[in-house]
Amino acid sequence: MTVINKAAPALARLLEDSALARAVFSACRLPIAVLDATRRVTAVNPAFEAYFGWREAETVGRALATLVLRGDDGLVQRLIADSGSAWTVDAWRKDGEGKYVEVALGAIRNVHGQITHWVVSFCDKSDLRLDALLEPARRAEQPRVEAAPAHELHA
Repeated sequence: MTVINKAAPALARLLEDSALARAVFSACRLPIAVLDATRRVTAVNPAFEAYFGWREAETVGRALATLVLRGDDGLVQRLIADSGSAWTVDAWRKDGEGKYVEVALGAIRNVHGQITHWVVSFCDKSDLRLDALLEPARRAEQPRVEAAPAHELHA
């Protein structure tokens, strides 16, 4: 009985930490997906659901590449291999709408140091893609300004 009483505070703390972690995950405004070692989705937050149009129940057990990267599992492998970097890539919503996103990955390791999961965050960069596409048109629209030769400016 004494062991249970001593373990109860530790269990309560673990459950409290778990509830807090889930609340933080849910409150985050960036779309986040958690992948297992096989690159299958184990969880997504509400921001992921809103941004990509996939409900969590539809994502669990499916490959991230299938959901948002048009099946490009090679891209997911490259992202994982270079997980210290953020990549800007094309992604797609459930309804087929294209998005331009920055993707960053973080590894979750067990007590032995082995990677068990990946946390994948997405940041919308569609405005950057739009700016890049519009830039040639903006340059063409700008009036040409002719400056006087330098020797005339001082006169």
